[in-house]
Amino acid sequence: MITTAGTVSTIEPSTAGELAAALRRASDARQSIVISGAGTKMDWGRRPQRIDAVLSTRRLNRVLAHQHGDLTATVEGGATLAEVNQTLAQHGQCLPLDPPFADRATIGGILATNDSGPLRHRFGAPRDLVIGVQLATVDGALAKAGGQVVKNVAGYDLSKLVCGSFGSLAAIVSATFKLTPLPSASKTITVDIPDIETLGRVVREMMSSQLEPIAFDLNVTAAAQPFRAAVMLRFASLPDVVDAQITQTLSLPVMSGCKTSVADGDAERHLWDQHARRLWDLPGAIVRASWLPAEITSVTADLEGCATGTNPISTQLIARAGVGAGLIRVDSDTRTQAAAIEQLRGSKTFGHVVVVRGSDELKSLVDVWGPLGDRERLFVSLKRALDPNGVLNAGRGPL
Repeated sequence: MITTAGTVSTIEPSTAGELAAALRRASDARQSIVISGAGTKMDWGRRPQRIDAVLSTRRLNRVLAHQHGDLTATVEGGATLAEVNQTLAQHGQCLPLDPPFADRATIGGILATNDSGPLRHRFGAPRDLVIGVQLATVDGALAKAGGQVVKNVAGYDLSKLVCGSFGSLAAIVSATFKLTPLPSASKTITVDIPDIETLGRVVREMMSSQLEPIAFDLNVTAAAQPFRAAVMLRFASLPDVVDAQITQTLSLPVMSGCKTSVADGDAERHLWDQHARRLWDLPGAIVRASWLPAEITSVTADLEGCATGTNPISTQLIARAGVGAGLIRVDSDTRTQAAAIEQLRGSKTFGHVVVVRGSDELKSLVDVWGPLGDRERLFVSLKRALDPNGVLNAGRGPL
């Protein structure tokens, strides 16, 4: 099905073959195509160049196979994560991903952006859970890689290649994932942190302990007076195991000087829902960054350093403490935002800083993806091999 809004057409194939054929026609006609699922990340990436058509995957939204005995499932790219987990829950299983906008985000979009949330601490990012993929390429071919079992060596690892490619190489038709059983109990400890030094001690003590939270997140508001930070630790397993882990956590020496609270049931769900929306409901640019987990005090110090300029600036960090990755909100005028982002990129603390949300003006001042370094030649070669006419993603992605 094809609809037209203004000069941009929307193509909505209902089968893998239709999707591949649409890509072939677009490539032959040198049309610029953007692939979309639910559209939750359409404003991510560089400012788009010419867009002739949007290729929607929303009619490809089925769970194709659920091998519940093997804890795997194959899902079409246009299915939302929420829809998929409703189906998997019938057998007491789930796909343990919780990226921003998880109620609407599609499987293809989550894979294409390699987007993740607090559960990354235990289960990893999408590229760690995907074990097979079917892609539609611009020459009209359907290519498969991987398989439907966890241990396989079938073909090139195209699954990992398309994770984080932002739809610049091929369209994700379907993907196979490792699953996990739904836990029978879950509780979350929130620890209010009084200062930067205590934050560093809590992170280090948790990382060196035998405790096993499925989520270990931070919420830090830098340059605030007084300093504001919280650590959120979620434990999920059998009820007795959860209670034992909660007791052990609260008995850690570093917790003695901190205010703590424990939530479960509806209160816990509300807590994590609020946490997921915290940055997105507020104004300002949002960047995704990485660092060494043990350097969280340096991360916080660098964020506070961004606020020492002449213009007022607010920074807030939502992060996976044990992974060393997260989102930073930078709120100020556009030029101050740009200066703060360049300052973060120039810091020795951060490994990579990518603009996730930002105005067109901001994207004209700083490159969304930052310097590619030695990867640039590889990215150019991949793009030339899989999309020789450059029709995919209108220059929005990293390649």
